[in-house]
Amino acid sequence: MWNPLSWVMEEAAIMTIALANGGGKPPDWQDFLGIIFLLLINSSISFVEENNAGNAAAALMARLAPKAKVLHDGRWTEEEAAALVPGDIISIKLGDIIPADARLLYGDPLKIDQSALTGESLPATKGPGDGVYSGSTVKQGEIKAVVIATGVHTSFGKAALLVDSTNQVGHFQQVLTAIGNFCICSILVGICIEIIVMYPIQHRAYRPGIDNLLVLLIGGIPIAMPTVLSVTMAIGSHRLSQQGAIIKRMTAIEDMAGMDVLCSAKTGTLTLNKLSVDKNLIEVFEKGVTKDQVILMAARASRIENQDAIDTAIVGMLGHPKEARAGVQEAHFLPFNPTDKRTALTYIDGDGKMYRVSKGAPEQILNLAHNKSEIAQKVHAVIDKFAGRGLRSLGVAYQDVPDGRKESQGSPWHFVALLPLFDPPRHDSAETIQRALNLGVNVKMITGDQLAIGKETGRRLGMGTNMYPSSSLLGQNKDESIADLPVDDLIEKADGFAGVFPEHKYEIVKRLQARKHICGMTGDGVNDAPALKKADIGIAVADATDAARSASDVILTEPGLSVIFSAVLTSRAIFQRMKNYTIYAVSITIRIVLGFMLLALIWEFDFPPFMVLIIAILNEAP
Repeated sequence: MWNPLSWVMEEAAIMTIALANGGGKPPDWQDFLGIIFLLLINSSISFVEENNAGNAAAALMARLAPKAKVLHDGRWTEEEAAALVPGDIISIKLGDIIPADARLLYGDPLKIDQSALTGESLPATKGPGDGVYSGSTVKQGEIKAVVIATGVHTSFGKAALLVDSTNQVGHFQQVLTAIGNFCICSILVGICIEIIVMYPIQHRAYRPGIDNLLVLLIGGIPIAMPTVLSVTMAIGSHRLSQQGAIIKRMTAIEDMAGMDVLCSAKTGTLTLNKLSVDKNLIEVFEKGVTKDQVILMAARASRIENQDAIDTAIVGMLGHPKEARAGVQEAHFLPFNPTDKRTALTYIDGDGKMYRVSKGAPEQILNLAHNKSEIAQKVHAVIDKFAGRGLRSLGVAYQDVPDGRKESQGSPWHFVALLPLFDPPRHDSAETIQRALNLGVNVKMITGDQLAIGKETGRRLGMGTNMYPSSSLLGQNKDESIADLPVDDLIEKADGFAGVFPEHKYEIVKRLQARKHICGMTGDGVNDAPALKKADIGIAVADATDAARSASDVILTEPGLSVIFSAVLTSRAIFQRMKNYTIYAVSITIRIVLGFMLLALIWEFDFPPFMVLIIAILNEAP
């Protein structure tokens, strides 16, 4: 074991063989074996418990390495992603995890979920010539691409490299080191006094004097402390796992108990990472149309199967997905494409009349409207209002098709409404944040989304809107107008940060730690991994990526933040027991050192070291 307490025990073991060999007596094998036995017990328990925690996490992350479809010598073959090199031509399609940073060549445009890397809620649309990131998931389309970066040169790899560069020393280890240093200093002072008094002044025999020094070495350290604390943490780890928090690093229990700042990723942690429509904010432009009718129109212009994020949000507003086609006969469906930026359904209702409904980018829908010039100003004002609150806008329009032919242009389009889209908070997030404040933990939002979206989420969660774009505070492109302001103070007092990149998250955690905060970090994506590793307590939420789980100290098996603060309460109870025991063990150790030193120097009493070993063990039993 690599700590001062073990060093003293090792020194005592060496001393029983190397020095306690004189005066006609053999080496003190009895004490030597007793000390070695304790060292082995301490080391074994710590190793087994750490290994068990690591195995539990490894079982969660045991997955097959990603594959890639690669073009070699005119033939498509499936290879390990690790074997790719820049210049390889790969094929990516719906459901694939992109195996390397690549540039798209030719094929259908893609919709890519980059939330694990960038924290963006909506899938990004990519076409020929655009770049895509390793670790992103293809949600729609199929295309060929050329690999431009692999390994540590990818966006994923750079985050992983930042993770590897971090090496934290836990607070628990620091406490053990401090206790060990105190014991060493006390023992050294006692040994110096005994040597000066016993040999030059009292002229004691060599071997009894060495035995008295051994008594100080053995009795001057809380021998059983590492074992007792390891067992206590192991029991606590098991209890936390029953609450939905798997502990990878045993000493994380102590760090979690002392945590006073929690930096939480927004997407998928504070929010559902699932778009929703705020019905109360729907802006209707067509007279005689209700909000429920608007939702039904938008749902009819959505796919019922193989839905994207927006279709899922719209159709999810209905009681059942089948309601989107109830009572109508589908004549033609126009899927989304990057040019039109809208979807449309031509259908026949129960009376045999044909209609067409469309939803999509507000500007594209507005361009369809017959009265665009009359409503454009109001439409743009609503879009700006939504944007100011971090809401994305979706336009809805309809038209009659009098001649009943699906190819027909139809009558003029009517601009019906604008729908606000938002990634909603988890149902328990607001309550959990308030609970955190009551526990003395300040929660800060960290998001890659726009500042307005972050502020709107903060407002809905009741965590405040004092947020900053991270690029204005940190990095090479920081805002010069605030260069003279105390950035560390701004970070400490901020409710959150927007437009955050992995290096920004890392820097935020680092600066908070420099202010003596015990900092926690939650996350689920590759973009969270460096900060998870840097934080005093890294927490990978449920359904986190392998990279996030690997970098974390705690892995949650239940969604949301509520399980974290249940774990905090449990950790504090465990830590209080450990603290009480530590105070008791150190006080007993001080009494043993002083007591036996007085016996040796004043009454010249020689006490067998082995008996002191037994007394120390019995005194420290919990």
